[in-house]
Amino acid sequence: MTNLEIVYENNDYIVVNKKSGLISEKSPYEDCTVESQVLNHLLKSKKKPYIGVIHRLDRVTSGVLVFAKKKSILVEFNDLFAKRKVQKTYLAIVKNKPQKSKGNLVNFLVKNNQEKRADIVQTKSKESLQCILSYKLIDQNDFGYLLELKPKTGRFHQIRAQLAHLGLPIIGDEKYGSDQPYLPLSVCLHAWKLTYQLPGSEELKTFEAPLPKNKFWEFKSI
Repeated sequence: MTNLEIVYENNDYIVVNKKSGLISEKSPYEDCTVESQVLNHLLKSKKKPYIGVIHRLDRVTSGVLVFAKKKSILVEFNDLFAKRKVQKTYLAIVKNKPQKSKGNLVNFLVKNNQEKRADIVQTKSKESLQCILSYKLIDQNDFGYLLELKPKTGRFHQIRAQLAHLGLPIIGDEKYGSDQPYLPLSVCLHAWKLTYQLPGSEELKTFEAPLPKNKFWEFKSI
């Protein structure tokens, strides 16, 4: 079992840096999940801790993940997400250089349940959902180009599908066309920051997850 990396913790919630390769929620089919790691941590100080799963990250994705320690806090965060008062900022490494250094991607996405992937389609339909994503090229190294990504919508595999549709599959993401190996059960996609507006206030709070510690993520700008 990998060690739990805690970014921040108080009486209401705990913020962790999820390792890629793990699923977010506990499962009868997985010995180690991020939720089970959080439970083991909380059991050190409380016999029956409450854990509320506020949001999730794909197994192959690393980065910032928040769990509520009270039901009321879970409700608060669910409301913030529903009202789109939470902004996630991701980092991705792609092999190919984008034609434009920044841009906004607007596509229609259909969830392909059979292949467990998302397909970008040309036109709107009953099955499709609009997905919006902004990207910015911020650095490069020997492996590829570092993109900062801000999704405006939260669709299934949205970032992976939209970048692949642009000819920029994320390194390691064979499902979406990458031919460059990375770590097992992982792609070069990291949930870097999570920013939300405090209820009843104009103040913003940001949590930042340190980058994965391997040679792919060595960049001068970060």
